[in-house]
This record gives sequence, structure tokens and C-alpha cells, in this order.
Amino acid sequence: MPKQKKTASAMSKRRRTAISILCLLLATAFVWLDHSSIKRDWQAQPKSSKQSKTSDFEKYHEKTFTVVNVVDGDTVDIDTPDGNYNHTRIRLWGVDTPETKNPKTGIMYFGPEAADFTTKTTLGKQVTVYLEEHRTRDKYGRLLAYVKLPDGRFLNEALVAEGLAYADVRFRHSFYHKYQQLEAAARSQKKGLWFKVTPEQMPKWRQGKNQSRGRLANRPDKVLHNSLSQ
Repeated sequence: MPKQKKTASAMSKRRRTAISILCLLLATAFVWLDHSSIKRDWQAQPKSSKQSKTSDFEKYHEKTFTVVNVVDGDTVDIDTPDGNYNHTRIRLWGVDTPETKNPKTGIMYFGPEAADFTTKTTLGKQVTVYLEEHRTRDKYGRLLAYVKLPDGRFLNEALVAEGLAYADVRFRHSFYHKYQQLEAAARSQKKGLWFKVTPEQMPKWRQGKNQSRGRLANRPDKVLHNSLSQ
């Protein structure tokens, strides 16, 4: 065999061998990736904030559900699955009722009364859920919502108006100023907890309310869906 042909044959053989080794390495890498935590982490990446809000709006906004459990005065479960749970947990927007289940605080002043009110007005009943466009979940993954009762009232507003909840000034929402006004009215009439609550019986965030209120007081209320004002 001529020397030139032998050289070409040798180069061709080395090329095939190199390609075979490369294919083997790639196959090994894919197998490793398939079983590695990198793939699991990649597959487990949560939806973007925008995707999550869009999905929540499609699933919950202006939809009617049955309340199947009352966790606390400001937290209820409705009868539709959410992720790995067979229910969806709702945390009411813009209000904070005294705790009854938090081991760090124990049962707070007027917590049982607030929980009892929410139980009587929602448990086993159909309610309509309304969401905010700028945020649909809290840091615990609970759905943030306004809950419309069968009688047409909003649970969020009723709790504040009856002196069963504090207007929560920590987070911006559409009815920030309205809830403050409802609270002021309840305080002036000494409704509910306002009859004789002491500063020490209030939530810690509430005890520093004046500072937070000063930072947020000039923020304009955000306009929400027209159906909320009907």
C-alpha cells in the first residue's frame, strides 16, 4: 500500500476512534445529568412571579369557592387544590386579626372572637375571591385575597369595622386608606377589641404603627377591579 494511502487510512482510523470516544463521553455526561441534582433543581424551578400571578388570576379571581376550614380570623381554606395540597389557603389582604394558633404569641386578646366571627360568616359557605394585580401570594405561599361573603360584604372590611382586626399598614394594597378609616371609626365607637385593649396586648408590629404609618400615609390607593366597589 502506498505511503500516502497508509497515512490517510491511519488518520481516518484515529478520527473514528476520537469520534467514538467523544460520543461515549457525551453519553456518559447525559446519563449523569439525568440522575444528578442539577437536573432535579432545574426541573424544580418555580414559575416566575409574572407566571404565578397570571395563573392565580385565571384560577381564583372573581371565582366562587366553599370555605372548608377556618385557621384563624384572617386565614381560611377553600375547596380547590393548590400545589400538593387539596385546598387553597387564603390570607386576607390588608387586615391582621389577633393570633390564636401562633405558639410564639399564644392566644392574643380578642383572637378567639375574631376567629369565631370568621367561622360563623364563612365556614361551609360559598365566598367569592378577589386578587390584587401587583401581588397574589405572601412569603408563605398563601393566596392574598379579598373575600366577599354571601351577604355582599367583604370579610376583610367587616373584621376591621367590627373591631375584630387591625388595619394592616405594613403592606401596600388597594384599600389601605379605607381600612384605616374603618379602624378609626371602630376605635371611636369602642367596638370589639377597642373597648379596652392595651398596647401590650397588640401585635408587635402594631405597637410601632406610628412609624410605619408615617412612611406609607402619602402613598395613593391603587385602583382595583371595579367589581370590588360594587
